[in-house]
Amino acid sequence: MQIVRTGIETLGSGMETCERVRCIGSFEVGLPPDQAYALFTPEGERSWVEGWDPSYPSPLTDDSEPGAVFTTEHGDGGTTWMAVRREGRSSVAYCFISHGDRAGLISVSLEPSARGTRVTVGHQLTALAPSGNEGVRSFAAGYDAVMAQWEAWIAGSLSRTRG
Repeated sequence: MQIVRTGIETLGSGMETCERVRCIGSFEVGLPPDQAYALFTPEGERSWVEGWDPSYPSPLTDDSEPGAVFTTEHGDGGTTWMAVRREGRSSVAYCFISHGDRAGLISVSLEPSARGTRVTVGHQLTALAPSGNEGVRSFAAGYDAVMAQWEAWIAGSLSRTRG
């Protein structure tokens, strides 16, 4: 895992600015890349992320096509997402704004590996207010665990569908 932190700065007035972090991690998935790609689309994540329930303000035929917009709801608010980049079935990126908390970019790239696919995930997060700095720092500090959790959730999902 790699974490690049821009840090928290204090402005001359004594006011804190918002923290920005970039995290990159990798894990393995037991599918070839062209099949693993579907796991990282809004609809594909339903199979392995409990409670993941994207909704679409406008009907879509392709939920990972650049420009596709969807929303999710979670404990303390909602998030608006947009697919911003896709390269075949080997990479995809989504920008998001979690209202009142943070905004960012999530990128996923897929490469063949001995076990199937090496998945590399990047998160670039910016707190939207100084009160969100701790959440951004906490996410970065636990990024290895996030990647391990994603790998375990996906492996569990695949074993249920194959079983």
